[in-house]
Amino acid sequence: MIDPGHPRLSIQRQCALVSISRSAFYYQPAGEPPLNLELMRLLDHQFLDTP
Repeated sequence: MIDPGHPRLSIQRQCALVSISRSAFYYQPAGEPPLNLELMRLLDHQFLDTP
């Protein structure tokens, strides 16, 4: 939706036009920590064994 290389519209203006903040545009979600992934895997395994 937003083109950082647009020749005429700045990122700030493009964000305003689509009603999002610039921080939302630049936000990069953090991944799950390895411990959480392991715990989710164990919970899934247990649930599949004993629903």
